[in-house]
Amino acid sequence: MMKESEKMNNKIITYEDLRSLVSKYINDDKKLNLIEKAYEFSLKHFESEKRLTGEPYIFHPLTVAIILAEIKADCETICGALLHDILERDKSTVQEIKKEFNEEIASLVAGVTKINKLSFTGDNEAVLANHRKIIVGLSEDVRVIIIKLADRLHNLQTLWVLPEATQKEKAKETLDILVPIAHRLGMNKIKGELEDLSLRYYKPDVYFSIIEKLNQSKSERDNIVIQMQNAVSGLLNDHGIKHEIKGRAKSIFSIYKKLDKGKRFSDIYDLLALRVFVDTEQDCYQALGIIHSKFKPMPKRFKDYIAMPKTNMYQSLHTTVFGLDSNLFEIQIRTYEMDQVAENGIASHWSYKEHGSNVNANLQNDMEQKLQFFKSIMDLKKENINEEEFVNSAREDLFKNTIYVFTPKGDVVELPSGSTPIDFAYRVHSRVGDTMVGAIVNSIIVPLDYELKDNDIIKINTNKNSSGPNREWINMAKTSQAKNKIKAFFNRIDKDDNQRKGEEILTKELRKKKISQSDFFTDTNINKILQETKCGDMNELYIGIGSNKFTPNQIINIIIADTDSKEEIILKKVSDKEVNLDSIKADIIVEGIDDIKVNISSCCKPIPGDRIVGYITKGKGISVHRMVCPNVSELEERTIDVNWNKKTSKKYPTTILVHASEENNVLVNIISKTSNNNITVESIKNISTNENHLFHITILVEDKEKLIKFMNDINSIPNILDVERLIK
Repeated sequence: MMKESEKMNNKIITYEDLRSLVSKYINDDKKLNLIEKAYEFSLKHFESEKRLTGEPYIFHPLTVAIILAEIKADCETICGALLHDILERDKSTVQEIKKEFNEEIASLVAGVTKINKLSFTGDNEAVLANHRKIIVGLSEDVRVIIIKLADRLHNLQTLWVLPEATQKEKAKETLDILVPIAHRLGMNKIKGELEDLSLRYYKPDVYFSIIEKLNQSKSERDNIVIQMQNAVSGLLNDHGIKHEIKGRAKSIFSIYKKLDKGKRFSDIYDLLALRVFVDTEQDCYQALGIIHSKFKPMPKRFKDYIAMPKTNMYQSLHTTVFGLDSNLFEIQIRTYEMDQVAENGIASHWSYKEHGSNVNANLQNDMEQKLQFFKSIMDLKKENINEEEFVNSAREDLFKNTIYVFTPKGDVVELPSGSTPIDFAYRVHSRVGDTMVGAIVNSIIVPLDYELKDNDIIKINTNKNSSGPNREWINMAKTSQAKNKIKAFFNRIDKDDNQRKGEEILTKELRKKKISQSDFFTDTNINKILQETKCGDMNELYIGIGSNKFTPNQIINIIIADTDSKEEIILKKVSDKEVNLDSIKADIIVEGIDDIKVNISSCCKPIPGDRIVGYITKGKGISVHRMVCPNVSELEERTIDVNWNKKTSKKYPTTILVHASEENNVLVNIISKTSNNNITVESIKNISTNENHLFHITILVEDKEKLIKFMNDINSIPNILDVERLIK
């Protein structure tokens, strides 16, 4: 139950509080007047409304603006905060905000409104799309996300008013989505507050248990901290180091994380902590030496984040020492500027840059230069990958647990947990990955599927004469980024190979049919072929032939007609006839013809959902193959467009190859999956060798979608190494 004292605000905030804050760092009267106008605009639209807390609604946008003013947000961001609920609550329009203020402010308000409408529970495709919107928001204008963080912080501060189920949902969403973003942006002050408040509602028993334990020893801890603070301050004064020292309270959430890992409350060293602020980087190291000369440092507890900053720009010296009465103290030493960055991350750059007309451009540029995760996202946007691949890669950088590893030069590289040297190499640069021939971790040669650990030092051996990555690396890599770059390499190689192969196939077919190339490849004919195939140029056409998208006969038939053949009569019949789906009973639609014999080829066993092509055979009707069937390019007969009748409900045969690490219970488990998926087994053939356990399984299945689900289900069985669909 929420205590009554927690429901009350300590202070009634006013616009004057906001004005007082922003006027300390914004001196332009026009900008100050714009902020006041935004406040009055919001007040006018929310004047009669109250929040569920009973407070006037204007308190919420005003508080969000104050949170941002405390980190010296620019004028447009403050205005965006004051107006951020206007659109969502149908109080105005984007056009009106643009007219009353400017396009930049309207864009910020619209951006926050879009994010407020996102849901991260339920349908996986919807969640994927919403993750993409968050990621795109980061890449287009980070201020939208920063406003959202401040908005969520105030909403958590008043979350007690909502039902318990909603409290838990909002708290979990904050921990899963917004906290990782705050961390990546280096906004540790807001991150810490979001974490503690979320824990308060997500796991209240744990939260209040930690509070109770902290309160039991608070008085004693405070006295110990004051004594140590005075001792360290005296030391630094004696050596002429200008400084400031504060006791540092460990966040409740960070205590929870350590307890959750099995630590005892009494074993958490940094419950006693000091933070030392000095003027220069040199003073940091000098202060460290002075402190260590008096208080013995604890082994393996020193970290130099000044020489090697974290990937979110965090810099500080960390040491744990045996203090007065042998109490363990964690001491952090940093400059005042480092502290601004440590607390506010990318937002701290508002403090060190003039607020001009290019605030967004400056911030986005700073992010790309200084934040590793953001550079990765921008690199992803430049790659030719689909939406799902883009989101999966970016989600790994944003939301997964991370490890920090080092290059031989000491540069920090952040990777998702479970990453391998392959992931490291491609994170450094595509060229490093493509020419990699081996990896050394902590001076030891390791296999490329070795799982990297925190603080590993990795050296990638490369060879400029390397033929490129191995296709097996796709399975060994853990990050989508590495997988996509390896696939991109092979796509480039395959593209070149297919272009060469396609040109050879078409040339060979023309020679076989005794068709002159000079007569065939006229400008008129080429234009007609490109128009029919929707190819941009002949290279694209050759790639299409080489990859079995087109057959040489399809291309030749565009230009040359064999009017004497029986097959040509069928082709003409096809072109003149309209398709009437309701009248067709067959499973295969042959361009509207329902009176022709159709055979499903046994070599590739097509099933509904496969892309298919028909071949007009002499005396045998139409033979239907999968587009990817290797026999397609070898067949001499005329091709014809065919499609599956969507009304078909028959089951079709297809064969899969299952590769297992051992035979025990594998077939039993596979059979159970067939019954779960309404699939009939026609035959099972054990083709195992001494080293490999292999099974050819022919099944009857309704369509490709059900086949893919069945194969995924088999893949989930323990000891299954691989499942693939066969083509003879």
